[in-house]
Amino acid sequence: MNTPSPASPRKTIALFGGTFNPVHFGHLRMALELKELLGFDEMRLLPSHQPAHREEPGVTANARREMLALALENCPELLLDERELQREGPTYTVDTLEALRAELGDDVSISFCMGLDSLLGLPAWHRWERLIQLAHLVVVTRPGWQLPRDGEVAELLSAHRGKAQDLKQRAAGSILLREQTLLPISATGIRSLIASDRSPQFLLPERVLDYIQTHQLYKSENQ
Repeated sequence: MNTPSPASPRKTIALFGGTFNPVHFGHLRMALELKELLGFDEMRLLPSHQPAHREEPGVTANARREMLALALENCPELLLDERELQREGPTYTVDTLEALRAELGDDVSISFCMGLDSLLGLPAWHRWERLIQLAHLVVVTRPGWQLPRDGEVAELLSAHRGKAQDLKQRAAGSILLREQTLLPISATGIRSLIASDRSPQFLLPERVLDYIQTHQLYKSENQ
């Protein structure tokens, strides 16, 4: 009797979104660790054009894209995905995932990476219930954080909490929690340093810092 051959591995694509205003080592290190530890075939960094749930960035979308491209030049493990920058109006994650799912089909595994704070605020997102139908949610938690015990997010976790192997076995539908010790770097802190005429060196790639200095970005707290 012939033994059935195992199914081909499912391609896995992860999205790591943000304003990247500016991109820094905290962003880059987290994305790289997630790709390596979870074995994604692709990790795409996804800069938003006009985030729907946050204040609009003070620098142009093109400047943020240029800084991210410079940061990724010597890191083939991380890719730049510009699709949200090419859309006008507010950026909704559900629209991005629907477009990507239509492009890739139903067999590719898609994971959307976020912080625990984003997960806790998920009910405020546009058509948030649809997200888990389109992708897995990979949630990065800090040591010591507590998960909600009741409410809509607790119910979502109860119904969809999964394991790392789900990311290769299914195209969507699982929530994976990953505890990581995050680098204590923030884009807000970098902008504040520059506005105060202090150096953010060693917090972000040198080529990104050169770009900021050349174009005189973040000299004002309003940027």
